[in-house]
Amino acid sequence: MLFIRNVVLFTFTAFGGAQAHLALLLKYFVKSVPFVTEEELLELNALAQVLPGPASTQTLVGVAYKVGGLKLSIITFLIWILPSAAIMTFAAISFAKLDQQAKFTEILEFIQPIALGIVAYGAYNLAKRVLVSQLTVFLAISAAIVTLVLRNAYVFPMAILLGGMVSSAIGTPAEESTIRLNLFSNINPKKLTYFFGVLLFLALLGAIINRTSPFSLPIRLFENFYRNGIVIFGGGQVLVPLMFTEFVQMKQYLSASGFLSGFALQQALPGPTFSFTSYLGALSMRNFGFGPTGQVLGGLVGVLGINLPGLILVLFIVPFWEDLKKITRIKHSLTGINAVSVGFIIAAFVLLLMPVALNGLAIAIMVATFLILNYTKISPPFIVLAGILLGYFL
Repeated sequence: MLFIRNVVLFTFTAFGGAQAHLALLLKYFVKSVPFVTEEELLELNALAQVLPGPASTQTLVGVAYKVGGLKLSIITFLIWILPSAAIMTFAAISFAKLDQQAKFTEILEFIQPIALGIVAYGAYNLAKRVLVSQLTVFLAISAAIVTLVLRNAYVFPMAILLGGMVSSAIGTPAEESTIRLNLFSNINPKKLTYFFGVLLFLALLGAIINRTSPFSLPIRLFENFYRNGIVIFGGGQVLVPLMFTEFVQMKQYLSASGFLSGFALQQALPGPTFSFTSYLGALSMRNFGFGPTGQVLGGLVGVLGINLPGLILVLFIVPFWEDLKKITRIKHSLTGINAVSVGFIIAAFVLLLMPVALNGLAIAIMVATFLILNYTKISPPFIVLAGILLGYFL
């Protein structure tokens, strides 16, 4: 019960994204009560950086697995994702009902440039850490250009794969290039078959069912989210360009203004950034004629679809992480994957900027948001709340 209590405390105080979450994980699960050692926690966080999916969620679930096994890890996962997912689903339903009201539109006028400032800040900080060589700069620029030119959802997995392969091939010393195959003896081939089989089954089912059928959209949404969950390296920052390209530009499930408003709101909430997908799923269902029940289903489909790949992977790999982390090729592939992720975020900023009506005030708010985040300790939730208040009272 003590562990569950700390999970609840972490869930409702975890503002600020993966970097801030790590400090809170240390506070609640190492320093307050030593459920795991600091070394174990940092190693689990490193594993989460290697795997696709939400880093904070995977680290927390990994801690729970070490403490109480599979049952506790699943309970922990549900406690962590459900509160923010429920709020974001409710926000999507409310947005759908209020989006024609003038006052709501005025509030969004301030929220959208704040969201752009947050994206710019995320791109800048990740670039500072990652773009440390000519190779990483080249990979980031290439990923940004390809994303902007092709604007296709399949650009992301291909670019991530190529970026990881290039940096692994160039960065790994020849004498360390041999992979220790014996560590994979702990992998159950059936589990891996299930992992990718779910994706293929959903894609096939979505293609077979008539697109006019009321059952088609939830299945297609789940497949979209599950597929993206497999290829998201870099956490919530990379979630934005992936979702915007597929859900707004390609498939037009929702508008750019609706997307930006939901992203800004999510920044004001504690919990996982990936709960933003609940908002996307619920609003997509509403825009295709579904009522509140269908929108709740869409929110559930979004948050489960995007999180399941990362959850499954971390539970598969934690048992043999001690061996896996020794593979040099995996470690060096992260350099290229992270560089490509920077390119995605740069492209996202450009794509998100295009539909926004920029004027002097909007530009000033965007720049001010970036500067406040970069030069002060004020966190995004307070800036978003200030934007909402400005829109309400002005």
